[in-house]
Amino acid sequence: GKRLFDFAAGALGLLVLSPVFLIFALWIIFDSPGPVFYLCERYGRDGRKFRMFKFRTMYTGAHKMLSELRANNEVSGPIFKMKNDPRITGFGRFLRRYYLDELPSLINVLKGEISLVGPRPHEPEEVIHYPQEYKHLILAKAGVTGLSQVSGASSLPFAKELELDSHYVKNKSLRLDAKIL
Repeated sequence: GKRLFDFAAGALGLLVLSPVFLIFALWIIFDSPGPVFYLCERYGRDGRKFRMFKFRTMYTGAHKMLSELRANNEVSGPIFKMKNDPRITGFGRFLRRYYLDELPSLINVLKGEISLVGPRPHEPEEVIHYPQEYKHLILAKAGVTGLSQVSGASSLPFAKELELDSHYVKNKSLRLDAKIL
């Protein structure tokens, strides 16, 4: 039932949001040079890697600046968060504020790589830092949104994010999914 709902909602979402995607694509192109989409490697169900679609919110080459900014990290753990990150474009700030940069992930939902609701799909360099009690998270199907995202998202410490995602995996149900959505 969950896969059927994911597919139907993902297809409907992409269809309804296609005009918004076009507007966002044009805005991203005019805001800074580079591609419209950012493809990032993430871990999905059973630890399989996949390329997740997102709208590009940073300047091209932003990853190269990370080592210079690492001392400004505002969260604990392997995730890098910085309130006024200079790598983020003007329109990118807007997209991130409202989580609109995640909308292209509906493509991954249609492909069956992720679900609408599930644990946050982490990058490989973050997954290697999972404590042993949270290694099971890469066995679950990741989601566009999840319990950790609706409970504080970027303001959460890495350990709390893992705890919330683990709670979701152990207690998942269509009712919990509906509540999160």
